[in-house]
Amino acid sequence: MVELPGVDPMWSTYLDVPSTAAVDPDGTVNRWHYLDNLPSLVGETRGTLLCVHGNPTWSYLWRTLLAAGARQGWRVVAVDQLEMGLSERSGRKRRLADRIRDLEDFTGALRLRGPLVTVGHDWGGVVSLGFADRNREDLAAVVLTNTAIHQDPNAPIPAPLRLALNGAVHRLGTSTTPAFLETTLALARPRLSPEVRAAYREPYRTASRRRGIEQFVADIPVGPAHPSHAELTRIAGNIRTLDVPVLMLWGPEDPIFSDTYLNDLTRRLPQADVHRFEGAGHLVAEDRDIAAPIFDWLGDRESISGAKVPACASAGSFTPLWQQIRDRGTGDSASTPAVADMGTDGEVARLLSWRELDHRVSRLAAGLHRIGVRSGSRVSLMVPPGVELTVLIYACLRLGAVIVLADAGLGAKGLSRAVRGTVPDFLVGIERALVAARVFGWPGTRISAGPVPASRARLLGVTHHLSDLSGGSSAYQGADPSPDSDAAILFTSGSTGPAKGVVYTHRQLSAMRDTLAVTLGLTPGSALVAGFAPFALLGPALGASSVTPAMDVTAPGTLTARALSDAAAAIEATTVFASPAALRNVLATAADITPRGGQALRRIKILLSAGAPIPSSLLEELQALVPSASLHTPYGMTEALPVTDIDREGIRKAAALPVPGTGNGVCVGSAVPAAEICISALDSSGAASGTPTTKPGVTGEILVRAPHVKDRYFRLWLTERESSRTAGWHRTGDVGHLDRDGRLWVEGRLAHVITSASGVLTPVGPEQAIEKLDAVRQAAMVGVGPAGTQAAVAVVVPADGGKASGLAPTGLADSVRQALSMGGLSPAAVLTLPALPTDVRHNAKIDRAAVAKWAADVLEGRGRKAP
Repeated sequence: MVELPGVDPMWSTYLDVPSTAAVDPDGTVNRWHYLDNLPSLVGETRGTLLCVHGNPTWSYLWRTLLAAGARQGWRVVAVDQLEMGLSERSGRKRRLADRIRDLEDFTGALRLRGPLVTVGHDWGGVVSLGFADRNREDLAAVVLTNTAIHQDPNAPIPAPLRLALNGAVHRLGTSTTPAFLETTLALARPRLSPEVRAAYREPYRTASRRRGIEQFVADIPVGPAHPSHAELTRIAGNIRTLDVPVLMLWGPEDPIFSDTYLNDLTRRLPQADVHRFEGAGHLVAEDRDIAAPIFDWLGDRESISGAKVPACASAGSFTPLWQQIRDRGTGDSASTPAVADMGTDGEVARLLSWRELDHRVSRLAAGLHRIGVRSGSRVSLMVPPGVELTVLIYACLRLGAVIVLADAGLGAKGLSRAVRGTVPDFLVGIERALVAARVFGWPGTRISAGPVPASRARLLGVTHHLSDLSGGSSAYQGADPSPDSDAAILFTSGSTGPAKGVVYTHRQLSAMRDTLAVTLGLTPGSALVAGFAPFALLGPALGASSVTPAMDVTAPGTLTARALSDAAAAIEATTVFASPAALRNVLATAADITPRGGQALRRIKILLSAGAPIPSSLLEELQALVPSASLHTPYGMTEALPVTDIDREGIRKAAALPVPGTGNGVCVGSAVPAAEICISALDSSGAASGTPTTKPGVTGEILVRAPHVKDRYFRLWLTERESSRTAGWHRTGDVGHLDRDGRLWVEGRLAHVITSASGVLTPVGPEQAIEKLDAVRQAAMVGVGPAGTQAAVAVVVPADGGKASGLAPTGLADSVRQALSMGGLSPAAVLTLPALPTDVRHNAKIDRAAVAKWAADVLEGRGRKAP
């Protein structure tokens, strides 16, 4: 037998088990092989994990759980199902019901008792769920990796399984040759090592040893007439009443068990905690470390049989997000403008009064309800910000449907990942989005947001048109959704990794509205230009007239001064929301402003720029454009917006402070009403391990709590656990410090902290020092090398517009070193780039990870192309 990497030989065990399965004759005794870490257990046993593999793997799949469980006091028993792995080949065709009975025979013979945690993968997930359903007295929890419990009769089974079941290739592909086995092993991401591949092949070296693989495939219930269909249906129905904790760890790149099957399982087991490992596939136990999450999850419970820790009770008053639309639509302001879109000609292209907006929202809600949109339905909205999207959002919220908003700026791959990951029930999109839905196979009933010819609608799978749904005469009369039910899944920018879905409840969205209103003094009757999508959608909720300027909101830099001023003039705006990238282009195109537009800009009272830090020099230039406006640069993130607020005068005062150390970062002001901020200090490894404090001058991770902080991340249990590991607080992933007046200074991202042999270094302070040089337009400070011994490298964009990348000229390098020496820092190298890579949404946040990777390649002589 080949060596089994990761398996202690003491774990490999055989047991003779009397069978009670219907397929076996009376008196049959089957020889089982299983892996059992009992000989390696340290301390008292906390419980037992019963791990069941699928097809064509075997108990070797669970080796990391055996090793980790032994260290943490958990017994792990990983079985080889009969006809599989190293267990007996009886030659009898075992059905699903037989396999569940087999598992009961095995656990009975081994005398396994509770607390028992079932763990399953692939068709082992089905077997383990069948066992869990029938053995609830000992059941403590359920863990599932990629599997399925139900097949939609209106949808085909996955293509790889259809091929394996095809009569012409079934036996040839599954047992005569090792094709099915090899194809499965090839699904690993990254590729399995030769030693691990050899271990998986070991029990299946001959055609006779692979008959179990063939029979397992044949037992897939493809329809009601299949012998195992009734048993599968029974299990699928019964698990709805399982009342134990459930954890699902998923590889979304699985070509067999897609997110559609995960969606079905979460509906049957709504108590489940879910984590999707982006980039992982079918063999998720090989692709990612699943042992640590499983045992962390088990350890988080006060008792293995206990329920989840209850969420904190929500407090405070609640006014639905759509209340202002309802009130103003029937009040004295009913005929005044509510929402408007601008055309490229500088004129209003579309406008709805408050009365019209109220009617449109109510009628569209009724139309959506007619086609099956219900409370809890997920609706992906792929429509540009403007009148149409505003009506859609508030109609969905009124119904209690969960809106899913992912920025097209994520790119095709990122957007597809976001949409597929949320498995929307409905998808509303413009034609370009519907084409993408067709190409990428996005789920959801497809609704066209605009006119599409009948032939093209059929090609794109469109079943409804928005105009038909909103054209009815009846208003929606349903009850309001619960304040604490899910309202929205908003995706992050993806600037620090794959975009994450952030879940907000109705109460939390309303708290965001209230915080903005109090912080900025926005009262009903205000008028705003919405050049920043996250805030644009809150205009109606604030009772403010809002206009979307002529721009591509997915590319903030497309906002021109003419477009901004025309929009401001159209509704006599008093407020402007825009990102730094948008405002830079506004300044660059200021010469195009008409006299009417200039007059409109002089009426602006508040200009708010969010999404990334904004230099004070840019604020100075903007002030000349909007001389009557108070310029605000709030700090926040998708998970909590806003957190702090500061105006131009506040920035000036902060910059003039004589307190030593102040200035190492960007001052973003004081906490907004109802928000609290504290700092978890960094240790020598760069980890934020310190006890949360509000002590001035302590640099560490920024923690926030407020009524408008997100509820959780969507199907990212590990990420949510990390972000909320300090009870009641959201860990932002940003680093900074508080000054003696309670103002927050942001010093960068936790992931970008440089850990050198002499200590930790945050990047923003050094970058600011470099950017004071006339010869430098922009700078990034990054760490190169192993953690703990990283070299600090300065990467600068020369002000002269040079296109060269690589080592900086001697004169420029000397100037950078001198600027940094004031803070006691001596960079290991100074490099130049013609431009620094930025995030896709705001076009302003430096992608320091990409810069660091490029710098490492340059310094190691690989001459990598500029990022």
